[in-house]
Amino acid sequence: MTLSVNAAAPVRPLALFDPRNWTVDWDALMRSGIALTVAVLLALVLHRLLFAGLRRLASLSETPLDEMVFERLYRPLRWTMVAIAVATASQADPLLGQVWAKVAVFAVPALIGWIAYTLIKALAHALEYRAELSPDPVSARSRRTRIAILSRTAVVVVVVITVGLMLLGIPGVRDVGTTLLASAGLAALAVGAAAQPALKSLIAGLQMAITEPLRIGDLVVVDGHTGRVEEIRMSFVIVRTWDERAVVVPTNRFLENTFENWSRRNEMLTGPVFLHLDPATDIEPIRAEFLRFVATQDKWDQRTARALMTEAHPESIEVRLAMSARTIGDLFDLRCAVREHMIGWLRETMPDALIRRHLVTAAPVEE
Repeated sequence: MTLSVNAAAPVRPLALFDPRNWTVDWDALMRSGIALTVAVLLALVLHRLLFAGLRRLASLSETPLDEMVFERLYRPLRWTMVAIAVATASQADPLLGQVWAKVAVFAVPALIGWIAYTLIKALAHALEYRAELSPDPVSARSRRTRIAILSRTAVVVVVVITVGLMLLGIPGVRDVGTTLLASAGLAALAVGAAAQPALKSLIAGLQMAITEPLRIGDLVVVDGHTGRVEEIRMSFVIVRTWDERAVVVPTNRFLENTFENWSRRNEMLTGPVFLHLDPATDIEPIRAEFLRFVATQDKWDQRTARALMTEAHPESIEVRLAMSARTIGDLFDLRCAVREHMIGWLRETMPDALIRRHLVTAAPVEE
């Protein structure tokens, strides 16, 4: 579209803003419109044909991973092909070339960043799908954790670079960048000081992915909270407790302080049940009943079953019943079943072993 001011019209204030003084080259405008329409239609047709062939190839594969990747790339590649077609048409049309030169400064980095972002997400989703098929749950959790942290790191890098390239297309921002480069030392110090928390979180997230002190799905105890690691981000970790509370813990907390990981290599643990009994209690019948009962439980993995007196006081003794299970959930259920059974058995068979304390309130003495 070509606009010009009518030279025959008298020059008045704000004359340039009067539409009556404008002239339009309708022929050039129509040619540009036709070129743009043809380019967009050809790009859409080629895009449809391309993905029809890709979907056909994906249907021949035994795994759905190809279809996952293609479906996520469908929209960004459509707009990228449209942009390529418009850029090609603008080479033959001056008016379209002028418009595209202004738009390409922002559109090209945005499209490239969109494709990179989509590829990262698609590959991460495909790798997580393959990790779920692993027969080893510990290995699956390890791979899921690395995929989650590294993919988020890559996404952050792509977004920062994309936004930076788009901002450089603004002349004012480019001038500010040139000015900052002149004083690079002060700028580096200022940026480093301002970005220190973000860089610290980024480094902590990468260290978490490499060293793996915990993984998604691990059962941990941190700051008195016991729960499963539900999500690991660059700056924080979400731990879901048994009562469905979400505990948000900073990532640095797991690297700088002590915490418990109950499923670091596997979930096979040994757990106790404590019985506080009368000092005169015979321990052998209790040990025999415990071993008999735990042998009947399907959740016992037959690794550990021991009954030991661990404490002795004048008023009571402590008997620890130790048992093991294949998973943490099975161990919890097994301990509850053993605790309930042994208390019931003692109440019926050895009632004198149970300690009974009654709070007696003395009656006031009348003066």
